[in-house]
Amino acid sequence: MSNDVATEAPTPAGPEQEAPAHGLGASLAPADARAKTEGTFPYASDLWAEGLLWAAVLRSPHPHARIVSIDTAAAAGMPGVRAVVTHEDVPGDPSYGRRIADRPVFAAELVRHHGEAIAAVAADHPDTARLAAAAIAVEYDVLEPVTDPEKAFAAEPLHPEGNLIRHIPLSYGDPAATGEVVVEGLYRIGRQDPAPIGAEAALAVPRPDGGVEIYTASTDPHTDRDLAAACFGLDPERVKIVVTGVPGATGDREDPGFQIPLGLLAMRTGCPVKLAATREESFLGHAHRHPTLLRYRHHADTEGRLVKVEAQILLDAGAYADDSAESLAAAVSFACGPYVVPHAFIEGWAVRTNNPPSGHVRGEGAMQVCAAYEGQMDKLAAKLGLDPAELRLRNVLATGDILPTSQTVTCPAPVAELLQAVREHPLPPLPKDTPEEAWLLPGGPEGAGEPGAVRRGVGYGIGMVHMLGAEGADEVSTATVKVHDGVATVICAAVETGQGFTTLARQIVQETLGIEEVHVAPVDTDQPPAGPAAHGRHTWVSGGAVERAAKMVRTQLLQPLAHKFGMSTELLQITDGKITSYDGVLSTTVTEAMDGKELWATAQCRPHPTEPLDESGQGDAFVGLAFCAIRAVVDVDIELGSVRVVEMAVAQDVGRILNPAQLATRIEAGVTQGIGTALTENLRTTRGLIRRPDLTGYALPTALDAPDIRIVKLIEERDVVAPFGAKPASAAPVVASPAAVASAVRAATGRPVSRLPIRPQAAVAVPNS
Repeated sequence: MSNDVATEAPTPAGPEQEAPAHGLGASLAPADARAKTEGTFPYASDLWAEGLLWAAVLRSPHPHARIVSIDTAAAAGMPGVRAVVTHEDVPGDPSYGRRIADRPVFAAELVRHHGEAIAAVAADHPDTARLAAAAIAVEYDVLEPVTDPEKAFAAEPLHPEGNLIRHIPLSYGDPAATGEVVVEGLYRIGRQDPAPIGAEAALAVPRPDGGVEIYTASTDPHTDRDLAAACFGLDPERVKIVVTGVPGATGDREDPGFQIPLGLLAMRTGCPVKLAATREESFLGHAHRHPTLLRYRHHADTEGRLVKVEAQILLDAGAYADDSAESLAAAVSFACGPYVVPHAFIEGWAVRTNNPPSGHVRGEGAMQVCAAYEGQMDKLAAKLGLDPAELRLRNVLATGDILPTSQTVTCPAPVAELLQAVREHPLPPLPKDTPEEAWLLPGGPEGAGEPGAVRRGVGYGIGMVHMLGAEGADEVSTATVKVHDGVATVICAAVETGQGFTTLARQIVQETLGIEEVHVAPVDTDQPPAGPAAHGRHTWVSGGAVERAAKMVRTQLLQPLAHKFGMSTELLQITDGKITSYDGVLSTTVTEAMDGKELWATAQCRPHPTEPLDESGQGDAFVGLAFCAIRAVVDVDIELGSVRVVEMAVAQDVGRILNPAQLATRIEAGVTQGIGTALTENLRTTRGLIRRPDLTGYALPTALDAPDIRIVKLIEERDVVAPFGAKPASAAPVVASPAAVASAVRAATGRPVSRLPIRPQAAVAVPNS
């Protein structure tokens, strides 16, 4: 079934289908909305403790250097300084990493990227800590940085494990196959920063048993705990991560590189230690989206049907591995896009360089290849003289088709219906050449352009993302549901990062138990693990665990009543806090049935297993897929190269709408992030040095940059293997929207537009276009 949605937000239910007040399908407001609005939400940067010390980290000014000596005497002797730690003070593993432990807590012999941590200081005042960090004398032997990922293959090893992190040579079909029409392209994707809202901050408090508690906005607390414990030389049980309020996250939030030095300082001093990173420290310290170089060759027949895709994909991992192997797997697997391709030969590499570290950012791997394969589809349409949307429709995937990894698409894949929906949506009106509407022109009312130089373009982008982890990742989550005195409590270590899990958990319990008042407990590592907040995991595995636990409590609640009246629990239903039987004999409230008892249950959810890609890039590596089609309309000043996005029409397969208002917000946010990728966001470096690591040098899109976002269709075709049948909402529009904007700029200018973000010189039209 498909559900058409009006502009801005889902259509309100009519009189025949009244929207529920609570439970699944209701637009339940987030529980923390009021606190965030009023400024009372407990962020880590607001935390305080008795005897608090402040931390500062000394970072390398060089992207590549040999450390000759580190002298901390001057810093340690400053009044108010309580401790200085370097690599010599790390009692456990000197390095950490989520997949490969290759990133040192503090650089010992070599500096491998600009901003790498050298030492950390704890002092009784933040200014004292910063001055002491600056007083640490480090002698460097500056080395030539390797900043071109293509040169990393032949360069001297930057790490004991070498420069190559992973190589995937995907081979599918007949290498000798060719098409009558061939187009080639070279594409470059820049370095996008996750730019988390709010300061990255943490508070470390020593424990009486010699361990430490760290309060921070972690998005994967159990992994962070295990990494920190290994570096501290402690059992994981002696390290506790308490998740504070997360302002929002589009990738990994607080990097362990912030948490581990704090823990060391807290254990060294015996005092609570706090760090609130400046925006510059955030840019220098955390991981970014992988800059990517992509070479493509598409073969098609004269009707525009794809025959073969050949591609080379090179991911710049920066100095350390992080999740580059997983990002490369997504990039290679989705390199052909949501299209049927009989023959595919894709080679992908992820390499170390002396550039800033790359890691998890929403849509990693999939976003970069989407920009490239959609650029190729535009080239192919132009060469064949076909409408770009029509060419895409002749090639789109459907359920039952096979990916180049040999995995059959078993989930709903209504790609053609999505594309048709955005294609048929009415185009926005053309801008009027009147002074009062000058703000509609690219560059705004103060722009230097002329209305006669403005050209309108329409373009398309179709994105696909995988759900949950991939390649054999053990995707499991545990949840507990307790009910007492008419109030339900959910205990689950799934972190609320803005994706709406806490709201969903409340809705699940309301739906299952008919209890309106539901609380979600704060997250810490004393709870069973729930895994990272990525790829829509928590909607699926954590939501599934909550549902199973709630159903177990429901059975506990209904069994005594069913036994008393001689019927099965399946014949009883709970609606609006009332328990009734199918024949009307039984009618009571949930509170009366509880009779003062406390009921609780714990359950796990684990989806079906996947497998790693083999040496030819083949395997059932993904649990499920989600798709999104976007039509972008842009106005371009073809003399100045300035671009204004007028409208983004979005159609998406969502499986099932669990919270209409929240879903619309997630899609709009994803589209806006993608517009930043397309036009403004580029963390620029010069020979490995980050240029202007602040929010004036790094241009995030604002409300003034956001166009009209028209959600024209949401397809509710439930994935039968997913709890509730729902799919992740925000990653797919992040993937598709940059490609759509680039496609529209191509249509307006006649230029190839092969680099993101789009530079003004790339949007200046060719003569006579």
